[in-house]
Amino acid sequence: MSDEKEKKLDPDYTRRKVKFEVYGEEMIEKTVNSSGNSGRVYLPPEWIGTKVKVIKC
Repeated sequence: MSDEKEKKLDPDYTRRKVKFEVYGEEMIEKTVNSSGNSGRVYLPPEWIGTKVKVIKC
């Protein structure tokens, strides 16, 4: 079990890039800003109530 834990903690393990194919109506590229202990991205008010997906590049 300790081997599995070590794999998950390996810094290179989480840095591997993967390919996503996403279909949608509109895309905006933004930079995340600091907001307290978290991050924040402002989106257009027309997007309120819609489903969005965030992919870290």
